Amino acid sequence: MIASITGTLQSVREQSIIIGVGGIGLEVHVPTGVFNALGEIGQPVELVTHLVVREDSLTLYGFLHEEERQVFEMLLSVSGVGPRLALAVLSTLSLDMLVSAVQRDEAEIITRVPGVGKKTAQKIVLELKGRLLPETMPSELVTVSRLDTEVIAALTSLGYSLVEAQAALQSIPRDAPEDLEERVRLALAYFAE
Repeated sequence: MIASITGTLQSVREQSIIIGVGGIGLEVHVPTGVFNALGEIGQPVELVTHLVVREDSLTLYGFLHEEERQVFEMLLSVSGVGPRLALAVLSTLSLDMLVSAVQRDEAEIITRVPGVGKKTAQKIVLELKGRLLPETMPSELVTVSRLDTEVIAALTSLGYSLVEAQAALQSIPRDAPEDLEERVRLALAYFAE
């Protein structure tokens, strides 16, 4: 198995990147978080990877952190969830939101992922409950609070996408008051910029 890859970023595609390693360009499918962390073309890239072997293909999936790969592999263990859907989950939901949704039995959060219906979301919650725990994730990757979940729910109910809501949530100052209305107001200010 290819456990990690270190090379030079050669190109960026819609859902994957090409990494040059020893004269060979390897296509690696990555979640949105990896795209956001990439440098310029020609810059070094280091990812942990998961190789999916099929009868007619070898597909490499790459992640910034070992924990992301572990969650990807946990998602693959859920019946009905393949690599593309698992990648969509990690592209749409941050690790902290996924952990929170599983721990709080909030399958409706997972249904916001394109391609995930109610039954699949419930299956993910059921099968990952007890396996996907906040204490198994590094603290810098799991930081969502109940209040932050409510802010995201408020923003998505106003028509913003989950990705937009997460970006707005990140813009809220760390010293902001623990008041839902105030935090939603601060998040909405992000869209006015």
